[in-house]
Amino acid sequence: MSNEDNDRIRRLLKSEEETRGDIKPAPQSKPTTDSAPKADGTTPVFTRPALDKDNMPLPRRVNEIDVEGTRVTPAAYQPAIYQQPAANPRYTNQQPAYVPPPPAQTTFMDRFSSLGSTLQGNMGCFLRGLIISAFLLVFFGLCLGSIFVYQYYSIASTLPDSGALRENASQFQTTRILDRNGQVLYELLDPSAGRRNYIPLANISPNLIAATIATEDKDFYTNPGFDPIAIARALWQNYVTGGEGGGASTITQQLARALLLSPEERSQRTVTRKAREIILAAEITRRYTKDEILELYLNEIYYGNLAYGAEAAAETYFGKSAKDLTLGEASFLAGLPQSPAVYDIYTNQEVTLIRQQQVLVLMFELSSAEGCIKVSNSEAPVCVDPVQATQAANEMKAYSYRPPSFDAKYPHWVNFVRAQLEELYDAQTIYRSGFVVYTTLDPIMQDRAQQLVTDQVAAMVDNNTHNGALVSIRPSTGEILAMVGSPDFNNVAISGQINMAISSTRQPGSSIKPITYVAAFEKGWTPSTWIWDVPTQFPDGANPPYEPRNYDGRFHGGMTARLALANSFNIPAVKALEFVGIYDDPNTPEKEGMIGMAEKLGITSLTRNDYGLSLTLGGGDVSLIDMTAAYSVFANGGEKMPPVAILKITNFAGDIFYEYKPEEGEQVIRPEHAYLISSILSDNEARSFTFGRHSALNLSFPVAAKTGTTNDIRDNWTMGYTPDLVTGVWVGNADYTPMVSSSGLSGAAPVWSQFMEFAVPYVTNGTPTPFNRPDGIVDKIVCRLSGTEPSSFCGSQYTEVFAFDQPPLPPSQDLARRIKIDLWTGFQASEACDGPSQEELVLNVTDKWAREWFETGDGKAWLEDNGFPKNPRYTPERECRNGDPQPIVEINLNDGQIISSPSLEIKGTADADQGFKKWVLEYGQGEEPGSWTVLSESNNPVKDGILHTWNLTNIPNGIVTLRLTLIGAKAEVDKRIRLNLSLPTPTAPPPTLTNVPTSTPTITPVPPTSIPTETPTQVVIIPTETPTPVPTETPTTTP
Repeated sequence: MSNEDNDRIRRLLKSEEETRGDIKPAPQSKPTTDSAPKADGTTPVFTRPALDKDNMPLPRRVNEIDVEGTRVTPAAYQPAIYQQPAANPRYTNQQPAYVPPPPAQTTFMDRFSSLGSTLQGNMGCFLRGLIISAFLLVFFGLCLGSIFVYQYYSIASTLPDSGALRENASQFQTTRILDRNGQVLYELLDPSAGRRNYIPLANISPNLIAATIATEDKDFYTNPGFDPIAIARALWQNYVTGGEGGGASTITQQLARALLLSPEERSQRTVTRKAREIILAAEITRRYTKDEILELYLNEIYYGNLAYGAEAAAETYFGKSAKDLTLGEASFLAGLPQSPAVYDIYTNQEVTLIRQQQVLVLMFELSSAEGCIKVSNSEAPVCVDPVQATQAANEMKAYSYRPPSFDAKYPHWVNFVRAQLEELYDAQTIYRSGFVVYTTLDPIMQDRAQQLVTDQVAAMVDNNTHNGALVSIRPSTGEILAMVGSPDFNNVAISGQINMAISSTRQPGSSIKPITYVAAFEKGWTPSTWIWDVPTQFPDGANPPYEPRNYDGRFHGGMTARLALANSFNIPAVKALEFVGIYDDPNTPEKEGMIGMAEKLGITSLTRNDYGLSLTLGGGDVSLIDMTAAYSVFANGGEKMPPVAILKITNFAGDIFYEYKPEEGEQVIRPEHAYLISSILSDNEARSFTFGRHSALNLSFPVAAKTGTTNDIRDNWTMGYTPDLVTGVWVGNADYTPMVSSSGLSGAAPVWSQFMEFAVPYVTNGTPTPFNRPDGIVDKIVCRLSGTEPSSFCGSQYTEVFAFDQPPLPPSQDLARRIKIDLWTGFQASEACDGPSQEELVLNVTDKWAREWFETGDGKAWLEDNGFPKNPRYTPERECRNGDPQPIVEINLNDGQIISSPSLEIKGTADADQGFKKWVLEYGQGEEPGSWTVLSESNNPVKDGILHTWNLTNIPNGIVTLRLTLIGAKAEVDKRIRLNLSLPTPTAPPPTLTNVPTSTPTITPVPPTSIPTETPTQVVIIPTETPTPVPTETPTTTP
């Protein structure tokens, strides 16, 4: 080896020692030089690498096998180990060399140490992020807090002191309610219009304080003026209900809103206003004691019927001081401030008493939770247990309330508008904000309506009728133009203060039927759908079947839906409801059923879950205003416009807080179906059968109308409309006392008729609008006696209107037609069945109750009056098809066959796949026998066998007809063939005289037969003494 090679090897080994030596280091904290000892006293040990045949270093051994190809091992996550190389005079400034981790296998402790190192690294990042986030949070919190503090003190600085707050409490602004022409109907003034007596908290009954706290603010004594939890809950409810959630206002918030916010701000429903209200409530709580706040509240709150404050309310309702209120009286008053116009004991007694019971429940719950209700003006707490709550509720039910006088031009209307205002704004805001409220009422129409209702009720005193109501609406906008709640608001005897126009406790009778029929139209019926008005039983669960009856007590047979609705027949209406269904199917996207349709039209009071089919006859409770609004949908081409009472609200300066702007109505039913209802209800000729041609429903211009009467005559209704005006009239008694001999036509219709004759020309300037025919309406000629397109058997036709996509049934569905009947199955004959058939006149009647009625005298009379047989055959339910049972009737003789033998063996088949009962073989003389003689019969089928062996000896020659009849469960079929008998005639010997040894003539016995021959042959028998010809019973020849 040359010196050059040796030198190359030495340099290579030297380099390997410096950079690639395998190190077995002891643990150390930092790199050191070669000569320096380690922290634990050890020094690195160098191992010379192995060389190959060319003296080149071999790769180091790896103890792990990478079976998955390229992958990241735990070594990738371990910190790098740096080794300071040995000192070398030529490399005094050399950098530490990177030394890979040793290939030793990783232990659990190594992995744990590695995980800790990783977490230490991640923890540092997390802590830095946490610190930055906390800093930002604090920064933004300080910003928001600064804004809040600034806003808080800005608002708080505007608060008056205690004396000024009390001065604010006694200041009012007049609220006025006007008609649509701007004339004042009612002014709410203070102090002259409202009773007010300020009393200290010590003179108020602890019962009232406890009831108020339990109802309005159960944490009043401990909260800071507002309830954060209730506010959060209210915000959530507003979110999930689209703004319909509760207000969450405490007593202090209500006081702040009433006394410290401007009228403009009180009417707002914004987050900003709520925030100001909360801040004001908090500042009031800081400045005033709880007793001062509660005293102001109880003296300022409005309790309805012009009573401001607890003392005035106690005197108004109970004629006593507030300090003497019982638990029942206190709970009654505490429930009123939420909505005084709604909770009015004089006009809405049932709802008001329910509200009092709700207050008692709240008092009981708070008393149970707190161990009685503590109040500040009494050392003894107020405790309410179930017995006391029940007694308090019964006390108010039995109490006789003194009705106050109410000085308003149209008191029912004014109260109705006040209730509408309370739905728009806070109840306590309305009566101190100086509102000017423009309403939709037309005073001219209102005066006329009031007079007509009063006069009609006065004329019906002998019928035990004392009350009535009227509502009139413009259907295109929903504006209420007239509302009469009773004949006399101040008449206690008739409950005159109850507004019967909005009371949802009356049954509508037949006036609700159009809702059922329009639901049927939506589901496929047409005005020409055929319905049977016959005695019908409808299953009613565990109860006996429901059997409705018509108003006149009669049944009228078949009719179209037009005639059924126009004449208000009950049984067809019930069948229509059976077709439609009562309740909605939750599995369908659209509302279905009669109740679903009623809700679409605006009737929301049908909330029970136990309605039956009588619902279509008026078996549910509704209100006159809801019914009038529902009919408005028909008048408005299927578009729903909710009733409107308020046109505009301003302050005295004319600034507008609210203004009604009619929007496009919601299309709740098809225009075609709305028109079909209008067409039927305006058809004076169609309803003439029941109402006559000159009834109160027939006006001087086209008008649609429907009456209704409950079966116990507690309610009379007439509903009617043009495209310009919808009017509903109710007559009855508020206490549900039945009337005598009264109906919708005689009781309510006169008011409706006279009002419409006046009002429609008034609102249209003498040019009433005709009913608009939608483009989707088509005319079709139909048969009057079936409602289908005419067939050849239709005797009378008329033109009917239809939605373009709901035409009448085809002629094949006419009531009467001729078809071929498969005689064995009774089905309509078809090519699938080759049995005997014949053409017959059939009636297309599938209603089983109609078929039963045809068996009665009235049913047969109807059939005869309409030209049908008294014992009709009905259209089969289907055609005969493959697989239906068929008869086999065969006689194994040829038609016209000549028979010359005196004995004839008749073979054949008399059998059926199903329904076999018996067969009969008969014969008769001639081709069309007038009578038949039985040859044989059997209850057993015969298949290609002997039916009978016939002795033809006594049968005269000529044509005879054989008939084989197969009798089945549904029908009889027969097979006939003609035979030509040509039997040889025997030659009879000449008669001889024979002496008979007896003196008594002897008759030769011969088997009888029922068919005599045309030329009888006598047999002469000679007696002993005198020969006398003796005829036999059946002429025959003696052999």
